[in-house]
Amino acid sequence: MAKSPAAGQGRGVGDIDPARLAHLNAGGVAAATLTECLAVDFAAVMRATLPDLGEAAAVLDAAATLGITKRMALAASLIRERLGPGAVERLAESPSDTLRGWACFVIGQGEYDSLAERLRAIRPFADEDHFGVREWSWLALRPHIAADPQAAIAALVPWTAEPSDNVRRFACEATRPRGVWCAHIAALKKAPAQGLPILEPLRADPARYVQDSVGNWLNDAGKDQPAWLRALCDRWRAESPEASTLRICARASRSLDQTALNGTPLTQKF
Repeated sequence: MAKSPAAGQGRGVGDIDPARLAHLNAGGVAAATLTECLAVDFAAVMRATLPDLGEAAAVLDAAATLGITKRMALAASLIRERLGPGAVERLAESPSDTLRGWACFVIGQGEYDSLAERLRAIRPFADEDHFGVREWSWLALRPHIAADPQAAIAALVPWTAEPSDNVRRFACEATRPRGVWCAHIAALKKAPAQGLPILEPLRADPARYVQDSVGNWLNDAGKDQPAWLRALCDRWRAESPEASTLRICARASRSLDQTALNGTPLTQKF
């Protein structure tokens, strides 16, 4: 996750004040740090905030060892199964970022006629004030984006011109070839030039939040297509020598020195 506030409760889950953790698990407050996000007991939050789900929370108890993204999706499936798609509005009003994140996954699992409609539904969460909810917004739609990256890129191009840094960043982050906590997009790893309709409008973006995402997108691409990345950065530096572009290219190139001189791609397990 990115663009989060500075930690205030220490560096590890064990450093979180017990009263603070209890408040998080009651769903009465949003996490202030990634550590707090990871410390939340999903089953406890569900029992406290959605008592009408009955013993659905017991399923989350049993799944406590799963990765957080899988548990987010599981919670959303339990909510959607029992409360239906109308649960999104209810979850969106919660002070808990966990519940608002569940809303993202309910949208991700919902029935929509097109990816464009699903994107319209997720947009308020993509432009959320909370750093965690913004991450869940794209992670919840990632399976749909990975299933048809060309359609996703076409639908997200207009987002690159939005005034909100968060919305522009979503367009880039959601389509990263590798990304974090998500499946890779094989088509973009093989042919990252398909992402240029999103990347080109952002190559001199004034927001560091967006710059970091573009740099990370390109760093992903360079692990499989280093020659393509070098050529793109050379062109961008020549055509757009602004400080923002230079910063993006520096971030994009950080893994190139780990790549074999003959262009052999880096290997990375997901």
